[in-house]
Amino acid sequence: MSDAIIKTEHLRFAYAAEGGLSPVVLDGVDLEIEEGSFVAVLGHNGSGKSTLAKHMNAILLPTGGKVYVDGMDTCEDADLLDIRRTVGMVFQNPDNQIVANVVEEDVAFAPENLGVPPAEIRKRVDDALAMVGMSEYAAHAPHLLSGGQKQRIAIAGVIAMRPRCVVLDEPTAMLDPIGRDEVLKTIRLLNREYGMTVVLITHHMDEAAQADRLVVMAKGKVIADGSPRQVFQRVEELRAVGLTVPETVELCWELRREGLDVPLDAISDEECAQALYQILK
Repeated sequence: MSDAIIKTEHLRFAYAAEGGLSPVVLDGVDLEIEEGSFVAVLGHNGSGKSTLAKHMNAILLPTGGKVYVDGMDTCEDADLLDIRRTVGMVFQNPDNQIVANVVEEDVAFAPENLGVPPAEIRKRVDDALAMVGMSEYAAHAPHLLSGGQKQRIAIAGVIAMRPRCVVLDEPTAMLDPIGRDEVLKTIRLLNREYGMTVVLITHHMDEAAQADRLVVMAKGKVIADGSPRQVFQRVEELRAVGLTVPETVELCWELRREGLDVPLDAISDEECAQALYQILK
């Protein structure tokens, strides 16, 4: 195996339906996620991105092809516990993942179920809450927290299992802009400061732009894969599958169509402003 912590080979999947299989949701996906990387998977509803996410820790199993987690075949029952220890999942709705009435008890829930010794659980809970910036809320009731805070507690609960990779399936979908910002900062911190592999499933361009690598899905296939700078230059291809690009790229693209020589890889506001300044100068 390569350095890939997650690898899919010709992955196909169709949900079972009465009278046979329903339409194919994943159609021959070949993907390698390198250990320590921050990868965003971008696509519309129905593109297959959430179904792909659920294959990454064996919530779903392929109807064709293979998925490997750290070299383990997800179809091997004997490896299931190790697979789920390696790859943790965070879902859209934090209320579905929070199980206890006190924050620190919630974060301790998964390690307790894994049979981790009490002293080690205490350390893991403290570490996980510190990593998501929620230490001061350890004794709080989760239901009294904001949406962004709840999602950070849900992330802490996954981190306490000490996975090497965290897959987040649209973790900001139910949050306001402040909550989204909090969660994205936490995700970047996990990757940059703690070296955790992060896979972020999203349909927000601005979230996808923050990853090191961007995988775009449409109709169950990968249609683009590269750095956000590379992928967002393919404005017309993305538009063809109903996706937009960041407003900065859109502006530069429109100016280029008018014959102005501006770069299409100016993703941040600062880069875009600098590009415009150069033209006006």
